[in-house]
Amino acid sequence: MLTVDAHHHLWGNPPACARLDDDRMRSVRRPFTVAQWQAQLRAAEVDRSILVESGRCDEAESEDLLRWATEAPQIAGVVLWADLAGPGLEARIARHLRRSGGDRVVGVRAQIQAEPDPDHLDRPDVRRGLRVVAAAGLAFDLLVRVDQLPAAARAAAALPHLRFVLDHLGKPEIRAGATGLARWRGPFAALAEQPNVTAKMSGLVTEADWVSWRADDLRPFVREAVDRFGPDRLMFGSDWPLCLLAGSYGRVRAALHQVLPALSEAASHAIFGGTAARVYRLVV
Repeated sequence: MLTVDAHHHLWGNPPACARLDDDRMRSVRRPFTVAQWQAQLRAAEVDRSILVESGRCDEAESEDLLRWATEAPQIAGVVLWADLAGPGLEARIARHLRRSGGDRVVGVRAQIQAEPDPDHLDRPDVRRGLRVVAAAGLAFDLLVRVDQLPAAARAAAALPHLRFVLDHLGKPEIRAGATGLARWRGPFAALAEQPNVTAKMSGLVTEADWVSWRADDLRPFVREAVDRFGPDRLMFGSDWPLCLLAGSYGRVRAALHQVLPALSEAASHAIFGGTAARVYRLVV
């Protein structure tokens, strides 16, 4: 069975990402290299992975990601940053696809979570950008807050030919327990009704209490995801190295296994490899 980690990051020295300047992030404010990532994969017996932009929001990071992907055959796909409303998006995507490593580009992502407007994805210029992504044959990773999920559902309904991938299950407030579950459940369910949307069970431990979280804290959110999306529309992602703020790679993966319902072999294969390979159209 091919195993795929559908969501991880790498960055150099110094990390050129503003969010890492937060003092709470100091433990991951250091380089995370291709060699370190390959060691993680070997230890976890994971075959392939998807390298995702980390929030630098510049073209230089895209060059770094493509270079790192050429150094590591385990990196089967790369999700680059894109300014959906910026000029020349089509040309920029085409330029990346022509570069060395461009054959690994499988999707793009914008930092929608940083936009104050919960309806940002309704903007006409943003929708035009999403149509450019669809025309390029790429997936779009949805990095959104809970209050942005309704706009994400509207965008998915309006663009049925674009493959949307919801990162981190929409960032529910796991640390808020039942209150966080209640705020998230309805908008999440509405997004799941769109058949062109899949979701990553990633980044959950950093939405929980970093120090005191237990696997059971994740359980209601994971079970809701399985109920709404089903295994064929879900994928595992570690969110390494950001997951290290709350737990090791092994602990994060073990926690997901612990809280998932009993799965058939086919369903397990989908979550831990098959869905990512299909949605991102990986060549492995």
